Amino acid sequence: ALLGTVLALAHPENSRLHWAWAVPGAEFLLQVDALTAVFLFPLFLVVATGAVYGLGYWPQHRYPQNGRKLRLFYGLIAGSIILLLAARNALLFLFAWEAMALSGFFLITTEDEKEDSRRAGLIYLAATHTGTLALFALFALLARMTGSFAFPHAASLASSGLGTAVFISGLVGFGMKAGIMPLHIWLPGAHAAAPSHASALLSGVMIKTGIYGLVRLTSFYAHIPVSWGAGLLVLGVISGVLGVALALAQHDIKRLLAYHSVENIGIIVLGLAVALLGRSFNQPVLCLLGICGALLHTINHGLFKSLLFLAAGSVIHATGTREMDRMGGLLRPMPWTAACFLGGAVAISGLPPFNGFVSEWLIYLGAFRSLEGSGLGSHLAVLAAPALALIGGLALACFVKVFGVVFLGESRVAQTASVHAAPRSMRVPMLALLLACAWIGLLPWTLAPLLQQAASSWFPPLAALDLAAPLAPLTMIGASGWVLLLLLAGIWFWFWLRRRCPHPSREVATWGCGFSFPSSRIQYSASSFADFLVGLFRFALRTERHEHPSQSLFPGGTTLASHTPDLVLDRVILPVSGALAWFFSLLRTLVQNGRSNFYLLYVALTLFALLVFIACY
Repeated sequence: ALLGTVLALAHPENSRLHWAWAVPGAEFLLQVDALTAVFLFPLFLVVATGAVYGLGYWPQHRYPQNGRKLRLFYGLIAGSIILLLAARNALLFLFAWEAMALSGFFLITTEDEKEDSRRAGLIYLAATHTGTLALFALFALLARMTGSFAFPHAASLASSGLGTAVFISGLVGFGMKAGIMPLHIWLPGAHAAAPSHASALLSGVMIKTGIYGLVRLTSFYAHIPVSWGAGLLVLGVISGVLGVALALAQHDIKRLLAYHSVENIGIIVLGLAVALLGRSFNQPVLCLLGICGALLHTINHGLFKSLLFLAAGSVIHATGTREMDRMGGLLRPMPWTAACFLGGAVAISGLPPFNGFVSEWLIYLGAFRSLEGSGLGSHLAVLAAPALALIGGLALACFVKVFGVVFLGESRVAQTASVHAAPRSMRVPMLALLLACAWIGLLPWTLAPLLQQAASSWFPPLAALDLAAPLAPLTMIGASGWVLLLLLAGIWFWFWLRRRCPHPSREVATWGCGFSFPSSRIQYSASSFADFLVGLFRFALRTERHEHPSQSLFPGGTTLASHTPDLVLDRVILPVSGALAWFFSLLRTLVQNGRSNFYLLYVALTLFALLVFIACY
């Protein structure tokens, strides 16, 4: 697949495949352009590394009930995503979309004997089919505009009132798959329940099909209304800030990473919003930086989020738990896993010299370029800059918490005191993804031609611009990353020499904060570390605390537990659904009571209502 994609980009005249299909309105029409390739390349790497990782993480001899099921649907979802990204016919696209959706359901419910897996799978199934209904409306309206189910050419449609209806339908359908808040309800539970390499595929690749759909949809229009970009800007800020705030409040390491997917989808949406605002106000530089930042962050998130899920899976594989408060001190027994997780944490926090910094920097540049426009409306995109700064700071705090609680300190329970390092089949895929993150961070200009072609495929007038200095100083960013890397290597070498050189030393106990007998129980927990920052968002998160403090002179045991429900699913959808279920259960009891005289009364009342209606009209 990788070779075929490269050949299609090298020979655009041979990148289209067209076969007849007997389904009315459908045709088997495939095409690979640079915009498709941006989403295909990370897919190939994540699928390959995840497949190798699964050999050690989920072997058939240890999971005879579901090992083959997992591998079957892992392959099916990869193939369906490739078909979806290359499809140029709406019916073929929907066929691949549904195959992807159902394969994702079976991946999430791999351990269908567990209640949380079944619950996550059913929520996912309801959400994904709600999104599919919106896509039915999208393609029906689009076919009404164009007279065909074939995808229109870039910048070939006018953004009429019907165009806004198409955009809103696409925003619901694709936003549900991408996990844009408040449409993210399926994502935390699904990523937590699936096996870790399946979670990497779902988070790193599958949710990006929603981003692909939005990017491809907006490419069809010649002019973009300001409301489209402004709406995406608001949704991006909400997803980014609240996504990372919810991640800070989590104790489950995989749910924490899932909420960071919501956060990074927010960052990608911010970049797309900057690009759309650039098109609305005729600022091509703003447009190019925004779309290239969004597309590059799509690649980057696929790499570093997959790396983090694989590293988290190695920790879960060794400790047997997803609860961070039952971990600790894993740096020494699992140094390779710790190093890979640290690299992924640096990348997702948007710090150099890894790849997350480069894509966020492009979005920053685009946001500040909006100040060059005339009029207050053209400056809307600058609001993305403070939002990105806040998101980056909170993400850094969150991963300081995770790395400190999981890998530093002492083991908190006896089970994690005797953990073992991950096998080679799990370490090599993590190292491959870590190298890919470092490659983009240190050599970002190598991706500039692909990003430039993808931006031109999205909006053809951008072909006149060049994504290079002084517009985007990718060479300088890469050089700065090398300088920082060499500086860190020099500091490490100095400490290594200092440890090897003989010098007088003495061992003393660590200060115990006034405790005569310190233990691992006095370490920071996942809740206590983030308590202050979570408290800043208490107006939205509404964290529940269950506390039994000591109330006597000689107290016994005390307990404190906290839980942060999901803003939309647990606070809105489930209560409303429960109330509706209660109402209709009561109505069923009153209406379907089994008494014939009541049923005759219903018939008589219906006839009377019909007679009144006929008499009036």
